[in-house]
Amino acid sequence: MSFSSIYELLNESGAQFRIFDMGRRISKLSTDQFNKLEQGSIPYPTPYLHHAWLALLLWNPKNKEQNVVWFLKFPLDEQGYLVQAVRDDFLGRLMQNITQMLNKETIDEEKDALKDNPFSFTPDQEKMAMFHAIASTTIGRDPSGFYREANAYFSGELGWNNWQGLGYQGIADVVARLDTQSSHALALSIEHLPNEVLSALGGCLEHILPDHTLAGALQQRLSDSLDNDNQEPVVIAALLRALSQAHDEALKQQAILTTLNSQYAYSAEVLTAIATRCFLTLQYPDILKVFLEKLAESEAGQAGFSRILADLMFMPALRALILREFRQPQRSEALSAAIGHMFGNQFTTH
Repeated sequence: MSFSSIYELLNESGAQFRIFDMGRRISKLSTDQFNKLEQGSIPYPTPYLHHAWLALLLWNPKNKEQNVVWFLKFPLDEQGYLVQAVRDDFLGRLMQNITQMLNKETIDEEKDALKDNPFSFTPDQEKMAMFHAIASTTIGRDPSGFYREANAYFSGELGWNNWQGLGYQGIADVVARLDTQSSHALALSIEHLPNEVLSALGGCLEHILPDHTLAGALQQRLSDSLDNDNQEPVVIAALLRALSQAHDEALKQQAILTTLNSQYAYSAEVLTAIATRCFLTLQYPDILKVFLEKLAESEAGQAGFSRILADLMFMPALRALILREFRQPQRSEALSAAIGHMFGNQFTTH
């Protein structure tokens, strides 16, 4: 038996499955969208470092304990489309094992087989924890053993300084299971959270869409943090990440502009958070202009400037906007110099 696509293989496997983008953040890809990506009908929507980062979650519909996750990383061509030959290579390597994928006795063997697969990758611990939380809600499994204590903490029951025993997986489980009531409780906790907890929470919230109340609490904590001359940049970055999917576009724009006009605008960590998580808001020219100017003078240096811009310019919509800003005659000397170092003397303002 042979298959012409991963989508066809999944459909014929007998497993239920969900597909997730794992690049800039964790987000669901519909089966129709994934099929079009595979066929080369559309470019990858959110490329990261010139690759498509995917998680394929498969489970036995008759026994949810029988499940497997494939983390796959595929290169994209210069236009952001999946490289067909790479996909075909992956399929060829996988075909010998796929029919036994959901056999309980061979699940571990299947995972081991993928470890040596050149297209597999392992997410960092933070993203892995959040993926496990999202996967367990998708399948309908109970949260981890860390959930109860984390939920009690964010409800204020344990005392805000008693956070040392919290597990990151518990925080992820709380975020993945937010409903109206628990989201309101979490919003009330934001002003009280120590920086360590807030930083961990921000790394989880970037993967969900916070409601209006929670987004407002995060924005207020960001405003307070920006007024603090001794705040840690990691906290500013975490709050921007947490706000990156808020529905209120005006709130996000204001949050980013206020940050870019603060003393923290030159922090590599803050600018990276904006570039990798708030990239859609950079499509507004007034925000993009300030971002580029700050990046050119930031502690990230020329290497950081070139690396961040190369990643952003891989997205066609942003590429056109960035090039337009590069050609603005009123750009600063610092930005002009950074552009020159990145592109060489052949770059022209005409």
